[in-house]
Amino acid sequence: MAEPREVLRLEGLRKSYNIGRPNEVEVLHGIDLRLDSADFAALVGPSGSGKSTLLNLIGLLDSPTQGELYLRGQATRDMDDEGRTALRSRHIGFVFQFHHLIGAFTALENVLMPWMVANGKPDREITDAARGLLAEVGRGGFSDRKPDQLSGGQQQRVAIARALVTRPALLLADEPTGNLDTKTAAEVFALLRRFNEQVGCAVLVVTHDPRLSATCDRTITLVDGRIVDG
Repeated sequence: MAEPREVLRLEGLRKSYNIGRPNEVEVLHGIDLRLDSADFAALVGPSGSGKSTLLNLIGLLDSPTQGELYLRGQATRDMDDEGRTALRSRHIGFVFQFHHLIGAFTALENVLMPWMVANGKPDREITDAARGLLAEVGRGGFSDRKPDQLSGGQQQRVAIARALVTRPALLLADEPTGNLDTKTAAEVFALLRRFNEQVGCAVLVVTHDPRLSATCDRTITLVDGRIVDG
C-alpha cells in the first residue's frame, strides 16, 4: 500500500442546536481528530455522547457550528449543500446497520447506485468494476438477485460493495454488524479490514461491540461530546 496520507482532519469542531434560544445546547465541544488512509479506527462511547452527531458532521451530512473539517485537505465548513454533496459523493462511502438496499433493483444495480447518482448512466468499465466488487465481497454470483432473495449477511456484503464503488478515501460504518450473527459479523468486519489494507481507504466504525472495537488499530472514545481517548 502507498504511504499513508491525511484523509480527514477536524480542528476545534463544535456543534450546537437551537442556537439563540433558551434551550440552546452544545453537543460537541471542540473536537480535534485526524485520520490517515491507513487508519482502521473504532468510534465508541455511551449513548448520548455525541457519536451520531459527530458521524453526521464527518459524513458532510451536517455543518459544524464552529471549527473546521478538512476532507482530503479541503476545508468544508463554508461549503453550500451542493458542494458538500459533490465532495461526499467523491470521497466518502457509508455502511449502516440496516443495509438500505433498494428492493426494486438487483444487487448489481444497488452497487452501482452511488456512482450513477454522481455520474449518470454507468459505462462498461464501471459496471465491470461493480461486478468485481461483488466478487470481492463473495457475492459475484448474486448480481441479478433482488435484496429479498438475499440473507441479511449477503445484503450487508452488497452494501459494502456499494459503499466502495466510487473508491472513497473514507468509509464510515455505523454499527455495520449490529444486525448480524457473530460469525457473519466477523466476516463483514474482515472485509472492511481487507479493503482498508488493500485500497488504502480509511475506515471509521461506530460500534457498541467491544470485541469488534478491540480488533481495530485505534479506538476513539467520545464522552459527553469530547474525545477522551484515541
